[in-house]
Amino acid sequence: MKISKRIKKAKESIEKGKLYEALEGFKLAKENAGAKFDESIEVHVNLNINPSKGDQAVRSTVVLPHGTGKNIKVCVITNDEAEAKKAGADIIGGEDLIAQIKTGKLPEADVIVTTPDMMPKLATAAKVLGPRGLMPSPKTDTVTTNIVEAVSDLKKGKESFKNDKGACIHQVIGRASFSESDLEENYNAFIEALLLQKADSVKGRLIKSIAVCSTMGPSIKLKV
Repeated sequence: MKISKRIKKAKESIEKGKLYEALEGFKLAKENAGAKFDESIEVHVNLNINPSKGDQAVRSTVVLPHGTGKNIKVCVITNDEAEAKKAGADIIGGEDLIAQIKTGKLPEADVIVTTPDMMPKLATAAKVLGPRGLMPSPKTDTVTTNIVEAVSDLKKGKESFKNDKGACIHQVIGRASFSESDLEENYNAFIEALLLQKADSVKGRLIKSIAVCSTMGPSIKLKV
């Protein structure tokens, strides 16, 4: 595979084997984001867990102080449409919307929030929503009686994260247009939330390694 001159130059700017401080890493990631769009800044964390053991699984949420730079569209499935409107939801529906989803017609939303009383009905659409990562869950605070707070947090920059089968977590913490200090604040919030998820059965440090990169840029290893 031929490497472009831009990528080659970006890789040359990174010292091989060096572990960078977070701010240094974000500075490099921003400098190496040379695409024609505002690239995401991604953090990739390798965890010291056995992903096959349920008690070691990592899954939680974090409110990033500066969001991710994306305008989140929130769909609320509820019987109380007035509350959902008050919350500022982009799409609102009840059983009619669930019936629509079951046919494969999904709402144009990034997140779906629902109330506990609607979950049994929404569960019938799990086969459609699950594979697309849209199924609400109490673990991500998307099944709640407090719709206003849930939608508000999502609009402010609340993100869900979980480990994959390779014991890694991949999280967007902003855009190349963000300042280094804003990226650092988002990064610190994410790492703090992640460390709180360490299970008692995990021996030693939860985090093995951390790398940061822009969407089209090379990986930069950070100090843990």
